[in-house]
Amino acid sequence: MKAIAVIKPEHVDLVEVAKPAVGKYQALVRTEIAALCNATDGKLISGHFPGIEDYPLMLGHESCGIVEMVGEKVRNFKVGDRAIGGLVFDFPGTNYISGWGGFCEYTLVNDHDAMVADGVADEEHGWFECYEIQRKTDHDIPPEEATLLCTWREVYAAFGDFNLQPGNNILVFGAGPVGLSFVKFGKLLELDWIGVVDPLEHKRNKALSMGADAVFAPESPEFEKLYTEKAGKFDAVIDAVGKPAIINKALPLIKLGGSVCVYGVIAESRLPVEKSSGPLNFNLFVHQWPTRWREREAQKPLSDWIRQGKLKASEFVTHEFKVERINDALVAVKNGSVIKCLLKYT
Repeated sequence: MKAIAVIKPEHVDLVEVAKPAVGKYQALVRTEIAALCNATDGKLISGHFPGIEDYPLMLGHESCGIVEMVGEKVRNFKVGDRAIGGLVFDFPGTNYISGWGGFCEYTLVNDHDAMVADGVADEEHGWFECYEIQRKTDHDIPPEEATLLCTWREVYAAFGDFNLQPGNNILVFGAGPVGLSFVKFGKLLELDWIGVVDPLEHKRNKALSMGADAVFAPESPEFEKLYTEKAGKFDAVIDAVGKPAIINKALPLIKLGGSVCVYGVIAESRLPVEKSSGPLNFNLFVHQWPTRWREREAQKPLSDWIRQGKLKASEFVTHEFKVERINDALVAVKNGSVIKCLLKYT
């Protein structure tokens, strides 16, 4: 099968490997569409993902596909289902390690519910926590939306982790897929005022089209005015970029008891916080890994929004490439023109 490998940092190639073997609680999924995660995939490609030092590795964790085979203990997937979150952890007979392996032409999803019911949802029986969010999608959810559910579920779940509430005023740093999802969901969940900071004009315009109340270029006079006009008035500031410096930019803006919310994996091992620049009481949330039960529960409300026409992949997807053109896709991401890029396998 085809698979996308990072041979070494900054060297990505399409390679051929064997299909994964199907275990008794697993289903084999033929990939239809995958999506590049600008942050996580970017760090794996550049060699800056914390804890990952060995290469070559197999890339990807956002995809959807059609179930073609199920193991003997599987009860919650059947042939013909569309499934999301397929991964491949093992590549026998090769020196590839797994960077989740979700960009393989065939992936595996695991029947978490069956493993729980049978009392084998533990490490001794090969269970991993990510199995909880390997799910089938409803038949009326199109494949593009199904693929983006991988991102959308995580962001929706973060609303719970960050304790964002209707009526809140928030500022979001970054208008990539995550930042834009905070805007889109925030308006649907009845947050009051949402501002966005991003250096790229086309991303700021996209944020406005999704309901942002105001957008700002960093270091612009308009942005600097926030520190006088809205200092101490925000319920939360969201770092949707993953840069520690944003924490200290955010602190003067949040109210007493407000929150600085960091979303995404941070490469740096230290987070210097200038606490005197913020209120006496504040929260610092660092969200580097999804809360799986929240992520799983997010699928239903998100699917409802899709059915109602309130949430569309076309609002986020700016580029599509055949999987064979993976390096063209990565160039587009690097030059800043991409918001969300899909890889097509058929």
